[in-house]
Amino acid sequence: MRDFTLSSYKNLLHSFLQAGYKITSFEQYLDSRPVGKVLVLRHDVDLRPYNSVATAEIEHSLGITASYYFRIVKASNVPDAIRRIVSLGHEIGYHYEDMAICNGDKVKAISNFEANLEYFRSFYPVRTICMHGVPTNRYDGRDLWRDSNGYKNQGGRYDYRSYGIIGEPYFGINFNSVFYLTDTGCRWDGFRVSLRDKVPQQDEWVRKGWVYHSSWDIARAVKAAEPPFDGAVMMTTHPQRWTDQSLPWLKEQSVQRVKNIIKRAMIWAGGL
Repeated sequence: MRDFTLSSYKNLLHSFLQAGYKITSFEQYLDSRPVGKVLVLRHDVDLRPYNSVATAEIEHSLGITASYYFRIVKASNVPDAIRRIVSLGHEIGYHYEDMAICNGDKVKAISNFEANLEYFRSFYPVRTICMHGVPTNRYDGRDLWRDSNGYKNQGGRYDYRSYGIIGEPYFGINFNSVFYLTDTGCRWDGFRVSLRDKVPQQDEWVRKGWVYHSSWDIARAVKAAEPPFDGAVMMTTHPQRWTDQSLPWLKEQSVQRVKNIIKRAMIWAGGL
């Protein structure tokens, strides 16, 4: 049976629901800070936004609210798709990449961020953001919020809280107590070849054997309530790669295999 289909996605959500997980958007999580079995469900809409409409419809049918982060570029930013996802009750956030767009110029990047945030707030009262990792660009989007020593700015124009933003996953989640799953690279253990969609705790999780390759592997562990699936989880998907259509599915799988080879070589070479 193929993975990364809408059918396998629905099965994965069912496994969490049947195991007693409360599934929330990132915004809801930050507002209520629930404890115990909670799944923070996040989607990065990098490409093919109507794939995101399809996952949003599945979630809506299951009574689930998730977070959808849209880029400003045309490949992601399709107003009709955004409106449809909002109409299903989901959260919309800004998938920012302003440092890459502005070639590392923080003054231009923050102005760009302000304008793009205002744009997305015309669809939804955006309260959370999430960086888009551009593997071919040397600039890390999160550096917009850091000072010259790499510390997060507190107050002022370069503090996202100054814009009414309550959270950014890579800054606002304590991954010592929240397990992180991401389908980067079109696989659930793709963090091994990821340049930015990863967290430091993953090395420790690998030592503990908390590594899962397929959606079926995750579903089995969730149903068995094995650690780390006895507590909080954040799960990120890229809906562009989840489809029941054979040709688009095959194309996405093939493209991701090539990208993974390139990213692995970049990691071996020391990154950008």
